Amino acid sequence: MVDGAVAGVFPHGNAPRTDSLSLDCGGRYVIPGLWDEHVHMTQWAMHSNRLDLSSAASAQEAAAAVGRSVAEEAPEEATFVGVGFRDALWRDSPTRDLLDAAAGDRPIALVSHDLHCVWLNSAAGRRYGVELDGSGLLREEPAFGLTRELGRLPDAVVDKWVDSAARAAAARGVVGVVDLEMTWNQDPWLRRIAGGFDALRVEAGVYPEDLARAASEGLRTGLKVDGGGGLLRVGPLKVLIDGSLNTRTAYCVDPYPFGGHGLLTVSTGELLALLGRARETGFLPAVHAIGDAANQVALDAFERAGIGGRIEHAQFVRREDFPRFGALGVTASVQPLHALDDRDAAESNWPEGTDRAFPLRSLLDAGATLALGSDAPVARLDPWAGMSAATTRSALDGRPPWQPQEAITREQALDASTRGRFGLGVRAGDPADLVLLDTDPLTAPDSQFAAMPVAATLVAGRFTYDGGWAGL
Repeated sequence: MVDGAVAGVFPHGNAPRTDSLSLDCGGRYVIPGLWDEHVHMTQWAMHSNRLDLSSAASAQEAAAAVGRSVAEEAPEEATFVGVGFRDALWRDSPTRDLLDAAAGDRPIALVSHDLHCVWLNSAAGRRYGVELDGSGLLREEPAFGLTRELGRLPDAVVDKWVDSAARAAAARGVVGVVDLEMTWNQDPWLRRIAGGFDALRVEAGVYPEDLARAASEGLRTGLKVDGGGGLLRVGPLKVLIDGSLNTRTAYCVDPYPFGGHGLLTVSTGELLALLGRARETGFLPAVHAIGDAANQVALDAFERAGIGGRIEHAQFVRREDFPRFGALGVTASVQPLHALDDRDAAESNWPEGTDRAFPLRSLLDAGATLALGSDAPVARLDPWAGMSAATTRSALDGRPPWQPQEAITREQALDASTRGRFGLGVRAGDPADLVLLDTDPLTAPDSQFAAMPVAATLVAGRFTYDGGWAGL
């Protein structure tokens, strides 16, 4: 390796003597480094330090868990935060009174697993100055604003948590992330890198409210950021145009059982204007669209604006829209673990229509490019778990695969997790962003592939995870 790039690849024991850094991989399998194309890094880091409510089967059960946790803590004034609840299939409904009874005057804020909903008690409503109805729920933009407020912790605390989360990702073979945290994201990452962060490459996204600032500072997608130690680049322009399945706000062609089609949170005219502004300023648009109606709106806007980009999620897509992704140069940035998380909610809403849910195979066959990610903390930041979900359509828990006709091959999943590099192999001149494995990822049993042990991870030829190798 020379200057952070691969100088050459040779069979085990046959490397020539050169002036470059030589790494003996001990006969292991070497693949290009993995990328998570959609994370919320600060939220993911904080998730690990908050009460996990993902296993709660009802509002009553979630409230009881909060009550127990609050009772076990010393009395304090800080807001108690829980994360990960999934109310779409609960037999009961969240209420403000339920949380009031569980925790009294302690402010309580519970963030749903999809980040599109926050459940508050009366004390939290008073603390944050929000008017609550009987449900105690905030949805979409009010929920996002409250979540940002909950993240206002000391920089030193958050940065330590982010560093730990990034090192855990490196131990799973991750060399880079597209961070779509809902904030002005350049400065936190510059601060972290100045403080010694070096575990991953980061492409930091920009939101519409910061586009003018970004443009005035000469930023554009792909630009290497000064002071970023070669690790930080400008990411895409993130635009949210609908909600989520769990919150029942994804904008869909077919109505929900309780009525309505979800929410289109950005008008077609506003979206077209934003895409035009992205084209003028050099930003790649990344449009959040979950429902099939939202995906149609997004593709129409891409076509009219004459610009390519990405659609984030693409969980429901009309069949006639499959070929439009490839034709318009729009990448489907998808999160396969969501298919396992949302299958029950989708089946309960549209039992006859889920053959178009998470249509990975159909999108590929129609000419689309896939990019795999996690949307952490909505799902865990583990590319092997995501690739397993994409290739088996199963959690390997005994349940039958869900819509197995939409499974893709391991080669395709690995290609979509390495920015197209897996199929090309590791070549001279490539960045030395590499993963070393003890097992062939193409032949390992499904259970081993899902939990693939990583021997080492390198970024620019530098070990970010050494797997405990002797001598490294």
